[in-house]
Amino acid sequence: MKNKVFICLSIFFLFPGLIFCVNREGDFSIFQDDLQINISQIIIKNVSTSIEIDFLNSNDQKDLINGNVKAYVNDSLYVLQFVDGIANFEYIFEEKEIFTIEIDDFVYTKAVNPIPLWMSILPPILAILMALVFREVYSALFIGLLVGTTIIYYFQGSYFIMAIFQGLFAIVDTYLIESLSDSGHLSIIIFSMLIGGMVNLITQNGGMKGVVQKLSKYANSPKSGQIITWFLGILIFFDDYANTLVVGNTMRPVTDRLRISREKLAYIVDSTAAPVASLALITTWIGVELSYIQDGIDKIGLSESAYSVFINSLDTRFYLIFTLIFILIIIFKNRDFGPMFKAEQNARKYGLSSDSKKISSLNTEIKVSKKIKSRWYNAVIPVLVIIVGTIVSLIYTGRKVAGPEADLMEIIAAADSYNALLWSSILGALSAIILTVSQRILKLRIAVESLVNGFRTMLPAIIILVLAWSLALITEELHTSDFIAYCLSYIEISPFLLPALTFIFSALIAFSTGSSWGTMAILYPMILPAGWALSMEYGLDQDQSIAIFYNIVSSILAGSVFGDHCSPISDTTILSSLASSCNHIEHVRTQLPYALTVGLVSVFIGTIPAAYGVSSWILFPLGIIAMYLIIRVFGKKVGNGVKV
Repeated sequence: MKNKVFICLSIFFLFPGLIFCVNREGDFSIFQDDLQINISQIIIKNVSTSIEIDFLNSNDQKDLINGNVKAYVNDSLYVLQFVDGIANFEYIFEEKEIFTIEIDDFVYTKAVNPIPLWMSILPPILAILMALVFREVYSALFIGLLVGTTIIYYFQGSYFIMAIFQGLFAIVDTYLIESLSDSGHLSIIIFSMLIGGMVNLITQNGGMKGVVQKLSKYANSPKSGQIITWFLGILIFFDDYANTLVVGNTMRPVTDRLRISREKLAYIVDSTAAPVASLALITTWIGVELSYIQDGIDKIGLSESAYSVFINSLDTRFYLIFTLIFILIIIFKNRDFGPMFKAEQNARKYGLSSDSKKISSLNTEIKVSKKIKSRWYNAVIPVLVIIVGTIVSLIYTGRKVAGPEADLMEIIAAADSYNALLWSSILGALSAIILTVSQRILKLRIAVESLVNGFRTMLPAIIILVLAWSLALITEELHTSDFIAYCLSYIEISPFLLPALTFIFSALIAFSTGSSWGTMAILYPMILPAGWALSMEYGLDQDQSIAIFYNIVSSILAGSVFGDHCSPISDTTILSSLASSCNHIEHVRTQLPYALTVGLVSVFIGTIPAAYGVSSWILFPLGIIAMYLIIRVFGKKVGNGVKV
């Protein structure tokens, strides 16, 4: 009898605990304090919103509940599956409404006024237009941010004036902080500061002056100076950031001496960095490209490897290759057009273009004591340390992940590019200090002060970068890329024209967001499966479909770089202005006509004919001829200046 009583009491007390561990479909009641609803504060109209429901116990801790629970969401029946106390589901808000979730005795309500999707384009477009019209990038980016945050708070229920103030505060306490909390962004900032400090130090110790004297033997005219700049841009192929900062800072004294405009230097630096880094087989881009391509082919079920797709798509990367060749034609023909012609003419006559006299807004000129003897190796050794250090670091970090038996491509794909850049830049800065102090050129205190002063010269560009990254966060939360995709979804198109449309699509997103990598992350998983399905539905055979597939892979990358080149809020565009000490908006204005020219040639003579099966062996020569004729007809001869 006692045993029976004990068993009954045990069941009575343990039963409430046991039911938490069984299927939850209709076998218990849920009360108001049992659930917590997590829903995004930023809700976009007609865009899927993720909603999380957490099951809580009396101590506000998640119970390990697993099973199905019936719920009514706005009077529609949903069966929610809880896993370890958490259930997730997607909901699309189509209009202003009172959103309701009912589960047994639990009721959740929230007034929702979704943001119209078309408003997502306003912050980046206003920032870009203001930057181009007023030629001032700080206020343009700030206004873009303020417009975005005001839209967010206004649709959360605040009055318009209050939304402006809330948006203003959110810029500094949310978006700037989140931008600076990203480890990749911090890596770029630290890397840039170390490069800036090193460049200042090797200038103060006479190393840069020695490089200028050495290069002057080969760069004794504007043409030869530009050719050497282009060659260095090709040589430092492993990373676009390293390329931009090293080449721009190294060649700026040389190009100034040869009366080459800062705008032309910034253009050559910017237009060699990303194209070379995205074409070469061993770069910091390769891992990102392969991972994005893999995401796309996984959805298709294609048996081909991502690396094979990468290799097979190289011969249709028209914009990237045409850009590198276009620069050479401009240099050898000594012709320019558009705003670049004016900048070059002023540089030949006065040493700097009228707009480049504003360079103090981005950087400060460094004066070197005449008593310091110039030694070229004091600059070359730190730069070589960065180049070799980056390559070695890429291999080291990649081998740790990929394993000792992996081939070089797999190792680079798995490498940590940010750590590689950070390690190499600190080694470069330390080597510059050691060279300076060991030769008694400067005392340790003065050498460190020079390094710190170099950090300060990077501050204006870092401010622009942080503002641009913050704006990118706004465009991500407002789903700007979804709006562009939505607009283009209404276009009925042949699969043969899809690569060209993809190029334009990629360019628009990269232009609006300022991120080529972000654009690739969005489009590769989305466009590759869609392109393959469209080719199949159109009745194309396997060979035709795979050719278009390769072309789409190329178009996403090339269009991303093209849009990045045109965008004043792009980080690489900003870094190019910084490294060249060129007014940022002047760099954008002078580069834009050249990028558009190459982009048009790439689409109409490259991408579209290639999709119809025309060989790249025919298209590349035709494209080069077309660019030559454009420069010959529209370009004007620039004065040669005085040979040095």
